[in-house]
Amino acid sequence: MKRLLYILTLCVALAVGSVSVTMLASPRIEQVSSDETTVYGGKGTIAMVAGDNDATFHIYSITGQLLKTYRVSAGTRMTVDMPKGFYIVKCAGKWSRKVVVK
Repeated sequence: MKRLLYILTLCVALAVGSVSVTMLASPRIEQVSSDETTVYGGKGTIAMVAGDNDATFHIYSITGQLLKTYRVSAGTRMTVDMPKGFYIVKCAGKWSRKVVVK
């Protein structure tokens, strides 16, 4: 029951939107040769890869707070330093994924 309540709360928070929280992150951008837009977590980082088109990524905490929004140019990868934890990353208008930062 607690799990269901937690999931419903998370869905409502993502649907309604939240207050923005500024994270101390310095993005690093590099060229890549990928035709797919994707995201993945690493050791202390989240990497966002834009495929053939520009992409806008929204990083949410697991509680649904919007933490940061990044625009990544086509054919590049942006790496952002983040604290350990679980995040939800949305690629505007395409998909959302769970990401773990170790």
